[in-house]
Amino acid sequence: MKADYDSEANALLITLLEGARCDDGDSVDKQELCNVGLVQGRVTSVELLYPADNLKLLEEAAERFDLDAQGLLAAAGAALAAPDRAVTIGLSRRLAGKS
Repeated sequence: MKADYDSEANALLITLLEGARCDDGDSVDKQELCNVGLVQGRVTSVELLYPADNLKLLEEAAERFDLDAQGLLAAAGAALAAPDRAVTIGLSRRLAGKS
């Protein structure tokens, strides 16, 4: 998973599928602050505007699109800590019964 926080645009992009071109998208909220990119129905990316104020929307995106909320929040935190640079994190699968 790659995350990049653009401090000038105040926008966060979390890329789940590298190199995939979106053929569709969906907004998580009415204000369109959190948008999910899709290719053939599969999530490729999550974009969040004003991320410091809207991290909760990542949890909503995770619930709605069956994504790892903790992973998205970890990626967001890393990107916000290192603005204007791409951050790559690796996540292992959660074990059954673990939270």
